[in-house]
Amino acid sequence: MENALVSTNYFFKNQTGFYRGKVRDVYNINDELLVVIACDRISAFDVVLKRAIPYKGQVLNQIASFFLDMASAEVPVWKIASPDPNVTIGATCKPYKVEMVIRGYLAGHAWREYKLGKRSVCGVTLPEGLRENDRLHTPIITPTIKADKGHDEDISREEILKQGLIAEDEYTQLEAYTHKLYEMGSNKANQQGLILVDTKYEFGNKDGKIMLIDEIHTPDSSRYFYADTYEAIQNKDQQQRQLSKEFVRQWLIENGFRGNPGELQPDMSDEFVQSITDRYIELFERITGEKFLKADYSNIEKRIENKVNQYLNQLHS
Repeated sequence: MENALVSTNYFFKNQTGFYRGKVRDVYNINDELLVVIACDRISAFDVVLKRAIPYKGQVLNQIASFFLDMASAEVPVWKIASPDPNVTIGATCKPYKVEMVIRGYLAGHAWREYKLGKRSVCGVTLPEGLRENDRLHTPIITPTIKADKGHDEDISREEILKQGLIAEDEYTQLEAYTHKLYEMGSNKANQQGLILVDTKYEFGNKDGKIMLIDEIHTPDSSRYFYADTYEAIQNKDQQQRQLSKEFVRQWLIENGFRGNPGELQPDMSDEFVQSITDRYIELFERITGEKFLKADYSNIEKRIENKVNQYLNQLHS
């Protein structure tokens, strides 16, 4: 079985903070830069799974890097450099408390709400008679806010402004950026024979400028359908073929795990872990249209440390 980058433990020059997320390790450099290292940890149902997936971190980092470079022609982005296949370095921003979720199709959480009889999602009214995965007349923004515990919570534009979470002029700008980015991502997906079903964007503010932060258009933050079979499957009212990590969630469910308290994680065999690696590489190549080149894993921790230090030293030389 190939090696995997489970976690990192560095102390870089001028480092002022460290944060370990579900799948990424984040180093704060002098409150000016963030060094974000995409590890091979994998999460499902808000739980980090026991086995890491070789090359998953590289796949996600390089997809995000690919689309951040593309997005930089449309909106200001936090990314400054990617000195290593698993690393993105960018500007430290103050994140907005709201995540901008945009949906072109009635899928996932929005469909579950609709199925329960709700015809308004985050203050957006939906028509009667829609089926799961139907295309919406126009893309809708359904914002979420970070909950103190558990999953993110839906919130409407009106409530965001009422609570003073974001000033109206800034929120209007976030909406405009969100629509622009979704159009960009949809056009690229269409070129690759895919449909960008829904996705989320996070934004921050640096010195009064709104910037796109975090990852974008990865299979961990977005849902893709295959375009060539969409209409036929929809006409038969069947489940769409998805390009996402949904297959991992389905395997967990089939093995009795949904992330609930007291449930034991099933053990992943080497063969299943390899199949997840293969699927993520397929995701990279299908979404970007580029060939995936496996980075050298023989001494990955040292490789990353050297590349980051080289970049940081260049900044101060």
